[in-house]
Amino acid sequence: MLDVLSRHWWAVTLRGVAAVLFGLLALIWPGVTVLVLVALFGAYALVDGVIALGAAITGGRESRSERIWQIVEGIAGILVGILTFAWPGVTALVLLWLIAFWALVTGIVEIVAAIRLRKEIQGEWLLILTGVLSVVFGLLLMIWPAAGAVTVAVLIGIYAIIFGVPLIMLGLRLRKLGTGPAGTQRPATI
Repeated sequence: MLDVLSRHWWAVTLRGVAAVLFGLLALIWPGVTVLVLVALFGAYALVDGVIALGAAITGGRESRSERIWQIVEGIAGILVGILTFAWPGVTALVLLWLIAFWALVTGIVEIVAAIRLRKEIQGEWLLILTGVLSVVFGLLLMIWPAAGAVTVAVLIGIYAIIFGVPLIMLGLRLRKLGTGPAGTQRPATI
């Protein structure tokens, strides 16, 4: 799994950059209409899902059981992205539940991946942190579903930035792992 992540470090970094950009847009325009918020979130979830699924598919010699969680995360992102575009007039409450579901699935997948990577790397805390933040964010959205659209936009923006920054950091650290001389694996320290 570490080999796949280090080869596809750019995908992890790209996911983080997309999250930060989405978060900034949501914070800059907190009074955005629900329709625009749906479109922004739908685009982000769809791109994030495609990147995660693409990384799982191009996993090379990794077994299917090792890539299944990435596949689940990718499919969840794609489905949520499609659902948000299929229901453009969705209410803030339905959008909130879609986002909460997506955040929970993404968080659980990130935590499981981090636990699996503990045997291969040190410092897997970045992946655990993004997973925990996703789960907490999803639970907060479920606890306070009556929040207004502006509050939801601000929460989503903050979450996306907090989620994206550790992914960018992880991606850049994975870039350094690569392979050393004579095809040997560099020591894994993230």
